[in-house]
Amino acid sequence: MKNKVYLIVLVLISSLGFAQTKQLETAIDTTKNKIGAQFTLTLKAKVNSTSKVHFPEAKNFGKLEVIESYPIDTVKKDSRYELIKKYGLTQFDSGKFVIPSIPVVIDSKPVFSDSIKVEVFNVKVDTLKQKMYDIKPIIQVEEPAGDWWKYLLGFLLLLGSGFLGYFLWKKYRKVAKEAIVYNSPIEKATSLLQLLEQKHLLEKGEVKEYYSELTDIARDYIEEAIEIPAKESTTSELIVALRAVSNKKKMKLSKETLLSLEKVLKQADLVKFAKVKPLDFEIAEDRKKIENTIVLLDKSIPVVVDETSKKWELHQQELKLKREKRNKKLAIGGIIGGSIMIFLGFILATKGLDYIKNGFVGHSTKELLHGDWIKSDYGNPSVTIETPKVLKRMDVSKAAPKDAMALIKDMQMFGYGSLIDQFNIVVSTVQFKKDPQVDLTQALNGTVQTLGAQGCQNIIVKQEEFSTENGIKGIKGYGTLTFKNLRMYYEIILFSQSGGLQQIMISHKEGDENAQKISERMLNSVELQITN
Repeated sequence: MKNKVYLIVLVLISSLGFAQTKQLETAIDTTKNKIGAQFTLTLKAKVNSTSKVHFPEAKNFGKLEVIESYPIDTVKKDSRYELIKKYGLTQFDSGKFVIPSIPVVIDSKPVFSDSIKVEVFNVKVDTLKQKMYDIKPIIQVEEPAGDWWKYLLGFLLLLGSGFLGYFLWKKYRKVAKEAIVYNSPIEKATSLLQLLEQKHLLEKGEVKEYYSELTDIARDYIEEAIEIPAKESTTSELIVALRAVSNKKKMKLSKETLLSLEKVLKQADLVKFAKVKPLDFEIAEDRKKIENTIVLLDKSIPVVVDETSKKWELHQQELKLKREKRNKKLAIGGIIGGSIMIFLGFILATKGLDYIKNGFVGHSTKELLHGDWIKSDYGNPSVTIETPKVLKRMDVSKAAPKDAMALIKDMQMFGYGSLIDQFNIVVSTVQFKKDPQVDLTQALNGTVQTLGAQGCQNIIVKQEEFSTENGIKGIKGYGTLTFKNLRMYYEIILFSQSGGLQQIMISHKEGDENAQKISERMLNSVELQITN
């Protein structure tokens, strides 16, 4: 009986990094349908007002094709919210299929829906009552020749109308009002933030335009005040440049300030490119974070007694001249480029170009590999490991049943990332009240079974011995698995010492060379506290 309880504890410890609370309900309108008919899958997330929820957007769920993704409905019940997401699914082959568990990200953690079995059957045809006809012969159609000139004519007309519209606009436009002159970059940024609120973009439902202007204000300020090419930089490049300038100019800039700015910029990227729709309170928080970040950046800039105002004025004049030249070039280039894009648009549309999302979500393993690493002790008995980021403590209050918890003296878990982020690290330790006999192979099998229960498929497991530089021996399980149609590589290290169990699990996208180097460096740095 004790061995079974120990196995339950080990399985729960192994899977805690991916365990989900019951926050997600799954429903479907029917489990049987005809070929080509629609199944309506409903996912309902019950969350707090401060929770962030992201439903997946995919072309297929298992063997079923997603033909429509409906907008999210929000229902408020007391102090909680119900976010309801519906998908239209279909299948053009008959048979029995399974809608797999679908991950929904709630507060940066994946929560999985229930899998559902459905059946698709053929439409029965009564050949006795329905008249049958012979197959008609193929009719040869002569292809029209010389149609290329129509496309060329259309292109020339579009190009000509574009030039005509530009010159008419330039000729009859009204004289623009003089540009407002600001005394400093902080005054300009503060004024533009106030003007942004006066546009009432959110009331009009223009969330994408609101985030574009909000982040442009922040990037303009950073470019003018700190002299960083913020407009031409990606979010990650901008944060790295700010850290470098902060050290160079001795700016008193906290990590929290940079982290807050990075979160808002990434949120803006998701809104602009991945069509994510934040809640109202999230938008208000992002607006406040940008304003506070600009103020903190301005306070952290060292004050130069002389030449500051002159340098600002000269900089403004240079920017004005650059804008005028750039606007002229962009006007002509935009007309030509726009006409070409219209002419070639149907070609791109027919090829079904997928939008690449990996640039906005997840973790950049290249940045992790070449960033600042941290060596620290985790848990009790402690595991010493070097990682690219500090591992955060995870809640283990509900990790095991009361009967199992009665045998545990101390249990701790630390992690970074998740399977859905395509990079994950989990370190867990357990200290028992007595000295049990732990079968590491059985514990490894329990971990693999738990991964399967969390939606992982096609799990391949290999096992070998593992030892640290100090000679502490354990076992290593490794192999590949499929998670959300993505092939992943994983490594699980297990140690059993007197009165304790220590485990390290690393998973990343298969074929990611940077992630493989990170994994090797971490495992080579592992050392354990030797228990008596």
